Amino acid sequence: QVQLVESGGGLVEAGGSLRLSCAASGRTFSTYAMSWFRQAPGEEREFVAAISKSGDNAYYAEVVKGRFTISRDNAKNTVYLQMNSLRPEDTAVYYCAADREYYSASYYYTGGVVMDSWGQGTQVTISS
Repeated sequence: QVQLVESGGGLVEAGGSLRLSCAASGRTFSTYAMSWFRQAPGEEREFVAAISKSGDNAYYAEVVKGRFTISRDNAKNTVYLQMNSLRPEDTAVYYCAADREYYSASYYYTGGVVMDSWGQGTQVTISS
């Protein structure tokens, strides 16, 4: 399994931007589809974005579409989440996840998805 470490979280004002990074260990990064999820206090974990193994296809949750961009650099074993026009409701712990399968969009939207590996999470707080 791949080991994942997120970074880049922090406190920003509404309307601001952050870029999250998720660094993966090992030499098999390009064989994993990558995704981002988030969990706010007292809420269920929810899907944010997913990207295919080659990076040529991505899915987004409706609430972030047009504001967030997922990308990956397979040479650096890293997936990114560029977050713009941040809102207080984007406040959550953000997790990256890796899986050998690149699922259909409907699977990612399903609660309780199972992924091969999860990172430890990074806190994102948006002030109003």
